[in-house]
Amino acid sequence: MNKKLYSKLVFELSRPGRRGYRLPQSGISEADFQGDKSEKAPEIPQALLRSQPLSLPEADELTVVRHYNNMSTNNFGVDTGFYPLGSCTMKYNPKINEEIASHRAFAALHPAIPPYASQGALRIYRRLEKALCEIGGMAEFTLNPFAGAHGELTGLMVIRAYHDARGDKARRKVIVPDSAHGTNPASAAVAGLEVVEVKSRPDGTVDVDDLRPLLDDTVAGMMMTNPNTLGLFEKNIPEIARLVHEAGGLMYYDGANLNPMLGMARPGDMGFDVMHINLHKTFSTPHGGGGPGSGPVGVRSGLEQFLPTPRVVELADGSLTIEAPDTALGSISATLGNFAVQARALSYILSLGAEGLMEAGPLATLNANYVKALLKDLYLLPIDSVCKHEFVFDGLRDKSTGVTTLHVAKRLLDYGFHAPTIYFPLLFHESLMIEPTETESRETLDDFCRVMREIARDAAENPSVVLEAPHDTPVVHPDDTEAALNPRLTFDML
Repeated sequence: MNKKLYSKLVFELSRPGRRGYRLPQSGISEADFQGDKSEKAPEIPQALLRSQPLSLPEADELTVVRHYNNMSTNNFGVDTGFYPLGSCTMKYNPKINEEIASHRAFAALHPAIPPYASQGALRIYRRLEKALCEIGGMAEFTLNPFAGAHGELTGLMVIRAYHDARGDKARRKVIVPDSAHGTNPASAAVAGLEVVEVKSRPDGTVDVDDLRPLLDDTVAGMMMTNPNTLGLFEKNIPEIARLVHEAGGLMYYDGANLNPMLGMARPGDMGFDVMHINLHKTFSTPHGGGGPGSGPVGVRSGLEQFLPTPRVVELADGSLTIEAPDTALGSISATLGNFAVQARALSYILSLGAEGLMEAGPLATLNANYVKALLKDLYLLPIDSVCKHEFVFDGLRDKSTGVTTLHVAKRLLDYGFHAPTIYFPLLFHESLMIEPTETESRETLDDFCRVMREIARDAAENPSVVLEAPHDTPVVHPDDTEAALNPRLTFDML
């Protein structure tokens, strides 16, 4: 990276009169916009007009190209370095997936193309649906939701529609563990459901004794993640599912942590009725910058009629078509979802095959437990048990130095590592969630652990080095409080 050039804002590179492109004269005069002279052209209200010209930078093409290319090389992604928060945000996307998604046979397809001319694309859609049914232990899937949270909302809408169809409109409560992802209560609220929290036991799993008194004829369902956000396997799900079903509710599986379960256990077999899957987390599709995404929703047998439309269905002659029956849920998206993301996910599944998918989970689990074992003498491990694909530290063991989880995260940037997830889950004050995924080598994990140990040692022996980090990034040691309270949003504010 040319840091000298990168260190400047594009406004600092601006020079009066410089331009990279000049638009040709339109040949249209102002009078051409007036139309019929008998009708007065509408005027823009004065309040909406600028009092002074828009302050845009003026620069030639080469300066702009060099500036933004240099700036782009400072971006951090899974292709440039280790992301210890793993599939939560940045799981590696094999390049064969990109080749499939960008294939000319798919790239130019329009969502409105008729079924007879898009049989190949519909076959991909249907094949992925069937693969997810097999993986999740569900009867049917829809790929229409555009993101994981969108799928989560759709799944809860399915649960609500199921109860409404039975005339059981009093069921408006959803039970959510206190360790749940933040989207769980948010999605429930958006779906018009009331959130009821159930506590965790000291071992990090759902407290069944706390659950029992919460179950009554107003409960619509219970949301769970397995393994949970602490990376711990919920061993009591069969009993929990029995209690919820006996109370008339449905079980919802948040697929955020499906990764270590691939080929080992299926949510449907555990007793879950509805689930969503995050394709970017489990099936390695891109999710940088908030999208594009995909959050397929699966249901057990008997709930298929509550899935949203349109649906891809197979006709008697083996061909595929798109139907939009009049269902309780209706449409939750304009199309059949993000097709390119779906193609990437199917590419990942077929590339690995059944044996490869069954290997991914154990490798992710092995990597997580390896990192945990190498660091737990210096970082506080509140629940010391075998984890799945992720685990959570509660900051440094030595709390006397003043070095917090945030300081550790910032110091990691100086070593070229992205920070893990911090301050989540909320069960611990200094949460540091680490998820290495199945794709990282032992050498990479060893380097990361070495750096984490160096940070812990510096925190004890020379804390100012950590407290004042980062030192080597383009923006060094910002005042977080000042940045939050008084953000500088324009060049004029600098």
